[in-house]
Amino acid sequence: MSKADLPGRHVLRGAVRGQRRDVALGALLGMGHQTGEALVPVVIGLAIDEGVVDGDVGGLLMWLAVLAVVYVGLSYSFRFGARAGERASVTAAHHLRTALVERVLAPEGGACEGRLPGELANTATEDAKRVGAVAMALIVGIAAATGLAVGAIVLLRMSVPLGLLVLLGTPLLLWLVHLLSKPLERRSETEQERAARASGVAADLVAGLRVLKGIGAEPAAVARYRRISQDSLTATLRAARAEAWQNGVVTMLTGSFLALVALVGGRLAARGDIGLGELVSAVALALFLIGPLSEFSWVYAELAQGRASAARIAEVLGAGHAVRAPADGSALDRVEGRLRLRGVSYDSLRAVDLEVAPGETVGVVTVDPADATALLRCLARRADPAEGSVELDGTDLTTLRLAELRAAVLVAEHDADLFEGSLLENITAAAGPDAPVEAAVTASGTDEVVGTLPKGADTEVTARGRSLSGGQRQRVALARALAADAAVLVLHEPTTAVDAVTEARMAAGLKELRAGRTTLLVTNSPALLAVTDRVVLLDRGTVVAADAHERLVHQHGTYRGAVLA
Repeated sequence: MSKADLPGRHVLRGAVRGQRRDVALGALLGMGHQTGEALVPVVIGLAIDEGVVDGDVGGLLMWLAVLAVVYVGLSYSFRFGARAGERASVTAAHHLRTALVERVLAPEGGACEGRLPGELANTATEDAKRVGAVAMALIVGIAAATGLAVGAIVLLRMSVPLGLLVLLGTPLLLWLVHLLSKPLERRSETEQERAARASGVAADLVAGLRVLKGIGAEPAAVARYRRISQDSLTATLRAARAEAWQNGVVTMLTGSFLALVALVGGRLAARGDIGLGELVSAVALALFLIGPLSEFSWVYAELAQGRASAARIAEVLGAGHAVRAPADGSALDRVEGRLRLRGVSYDSLRAVDLEVAPGETVGVVTVDPADATALLRCLARRADPAEGSVELDGTDLTTLRLAELRAAVLVAEHDADLFEGSLLENITAAAGPDAPVEAAVTASGTDEVVGTLPKGADTEVTARGRSLSGGQRQRVALARALAADAAVLVLHEPTTAVDAVTEARMAAGLKELRAGRTTLLVTNSPALLAVTDRVVLLDRGTVVAADAHERLVHQHGTYRGAVLA
């Protein structure tokens, strides 16, 4: 077992331990069911010996009554055992999905790095389902082992050679099945990786469908998805072939083993070592053993797929944090809103110095969009600077509790998505009880959006806000950011999808509503920059100018090119 296997096995063990009661109940009922199944041939053999061979009608009726009781027990044990197993499986999958969502949404971040949203969705659904199914596989495996053990004991009592044949042959057969499951495990892991990749690319293509159509890039996008989908199909077929090959070989081995058991039993009956009823019981037990042995084949396939999925889940749950949250971080009693960057170097940023006074509205213009991205990541503390520090009211952000920091400093990025639910629910998602919701709706121009919808603010919005136009989504997203009423608000290009008249109105409403609150506008929009107190220009990762918007337009060529181009 390699070190890479350990996290996945830990996930598997945790999933089973979390459902210990249901697994134990299901296993107990499954053991009872398999014991009853193994006893059916024995009871039938006794009925034949007493009723047919000896002519004892009373004994025949008695064993038939016993057989009826056994079948009633089989019915109830199967029903309740299957229910316990299914409950354990779906509950384990639910807990894994919850853990994955909590990890992805953790303030420390890091779980989404290098993974498409569709990949994460596939991990939280298909992989979690496969790991949850391990609980049922464990129950079935325990029950099957019980059936084999009871069958072997009964055969030992009938004939030592038959019993030894089963006791010695079964472990060898199970070991061979285990070896056969290894290729399936490897190919199943590849299958899930390729399927997740295809799901992620498909989700991204659907999300950007309007953009693709606008630039005429549909053929290239279709070709890319066709290639990735073909890779996924190839991996799926390889996994299916591995599973079919495993099932075929296991069936052949199982049939050969059972034929050997029947052959030995027949020879013993021919020599008179066992009676007619015992021969019938032995043959029926040999046929019964097909069930447990076939179930072991299914169990090994489920375990192989579960291990592959558990490894993928472990990668997400064990992903390193993008930032570290201090265990005893500083508390924020009262936020004035003074924001300061001291010699910040991160990604494309180089020794950036910037200070925003409490209540000030400052614009930040970037010649390179990468500078804006790097600045937003540092301000939101989704990453920490390689050098320098970011401070809020004189306190380094790295010493603050993440939850309090993000309540005080809200970074609303350009590509903020809406959620499924009503328009009002989207706007008030982060709003407190005294939040200026109506003022935020007006200032952002969302009141015009509300007026055009059939049910106003109660109109349902589809996932990611796709039922709204781009401009409408931007206004609602801005309303949500304003309604949060954060002490420090950082906005990134909030008006790129609206017309000039609406943009001017949004700029004026923003200035009015945020009066006296610290606001940072990372934008190249002249309309928004016109309402700022001053503007800072970032070029090649460094602050190269800082002044009022009007003066920079007239006096700085680089600034003029960035905002008026």
